[in-house]
Amino acid sequence: MNVPAVTFSDDQAEAYDAVTELLRGAGVDLDEAMITPLSGGKQKVLAVIGKAGSGKTLLLAQLYKALEDAGVEVVSGDYESKSRKTRRTLAILAPTNKAASVLRNRGVPATTIHRILYTPVYDPEYEKIAQWLAGDSERPEIEGLTDEALDRAYAFYQIHKSIPGALAAAGLRGSDFITGWSRRDDELDIGFIDESSMLDDKQFEDLKEIFPTLVLFGDPAQLAPVGQSGTMVFDKLKEPQVKTLSRVHRQTQDNPILDLAHALGDPELTFEGFERMVEEAARKDDRVVMAQRVESDLMARSPVLVWRNATRVRLIQAFRGAFGAPADALLPGEPLICDGIELPVKHRKKRIDLEARGLIKGAQVVYLGPGKKPGFSRLHVIGAEDPQVSAASIVKIEFPDEEEPFIPYAARMGAAFLHGAAVTIHKAQGSQWEQVQVFAPDLYAAARMGRIEAGHPLWKRLAYVAITRAEKRLHWVVRNRLARPSGPLVTDDLRATPAPLSLTLENEENQA
Repeated sequence: MNVPAVTFSDDQAEAYDAVTELLRGAGVDLDEAMITPLSGGKQKVLAVIGKAGSGKTLLLAQLYKALEDAGVEVVSGDYESKSRKTRRTLAILAPTNKAASVLRNRGVPATTIHRILYTPVYDPEYEKIAQWLAGDSERPEIEGLTDEALDRAYAFYQIHKSIPGALAAAGLRGSDFITGWSRRDDELDIGFIDESSMLDDKQFEDLKEIFPTLVLFGDPAQLAPVGQSGTMVFDKLKEPQVKTLSRVHRQTQDNPILDLAHALGDPELTFEGFERMVEEAARKDDRVVMAQRVESDLMARSPVLVWRNATRVRLIQAFRGAFGAPADALLPGEPLICDGIELPVKHRKKRIDLEARGLIKGAQVVYLGPGKKPGFSRLHVIGAEDPQVSAASIVKIEFPDEEEPFIPYAARMGAAFLHGAAVTIHKAQGSQWEQVQVFAPDLYAAARMGRIEAGHPLWKRLAYVAITRAEKRLHWVVRNRLARPSGPLVTDDLRATPAPLSLTLENEENQA
């Protein structure tokens, strides 16, 4: 089968050429597909920005393929081979597991920023297998592992390029071969950062310590990180360091969701006028739905997007009531959002362990049931490469008009969680779902307040971010009602891919 060649627009071609020139200084010649001597010099940063559908992901994917063809080694975060002076390294990063999984689903081997900041420490015996799979040593002989087990590991790695997955295919558990996590000491060469509108200044400085060459991909129309006065890290770059994509590339057919998103750029558009556009789009195309109520079935995997925290709490309680969840316990299948790690400073290693396995602030998780120890929960981390974990958990159930949440059960310290059936639009940035429900009454309230953020009406920024989270269908919910669920919550749709690997934390000492 002949794969059609990618045709760049003028602005994409200009951005590609700018990145190509930047990479020459990093020791990579994309024109000749070869590694070259490093030119040294100061930190190099370039930003490629554009609204939804402008072709940022397509450009990133093509640059990744060109770098791979030139012999650049992609660092995934699950294992890194020994340093070689002649090699060049590339890491493709996103702020959250969900954002990284969006790229992986499109063939781009992305991982999270945390997985590059903190690297796994392998047991020396099993690291011999990793070195062999990475091409750095001969096939080892490992006590307790048969030739057939090593063959399975090799076959898996040829397809998936995942060291933990390959070791799991050999019959090992994460606790067998990963003994801990350490802060990265060595620099890498090139970093591609997707969803860079979500980066705060501290994360940006951390990345600059690791990567002498950074390419940021971001959407200037999204919401800036909290506490940054409406600015994004690429706003501070000089004009030659920023390339803007303007043409819409996503899908050759008309996309009503993108049409609505771009219509928000009209300074004369009012909320009422925009809602009439949504209604008209819904009449013409079933990818837009003018919904009279929230669908509780969708909330289990795709949260309702809201602006106000009070709305979020009310919708969560309505969801739990609709599924008959008891006040003092969780049902398997309930969605959660990681709210951070509650550990004293002296337990830094355990914090790194939890974060490296995907339990970072904002991570979307599905509750699978209680763990073997009191206070532990079995969890599925949405978008993580090895999603099934068991961790010490502090689950907080919030109620309307009550300042303190109810905690049905908890470990003394560990990962803290809020319910995830509804989330604020700020927290939804970087994520996408096939179907998204946007709670329009909240956006109307923002429009009535007349708030401005970074020179634009806040309601327009909220609406833009919310509706561009939808991959296939947008539900614009206009009334404060909740539909009854069609059945009970389930978990059989969740898979422990890419391998039957459960990175369990219950075996860690003093975790509970």
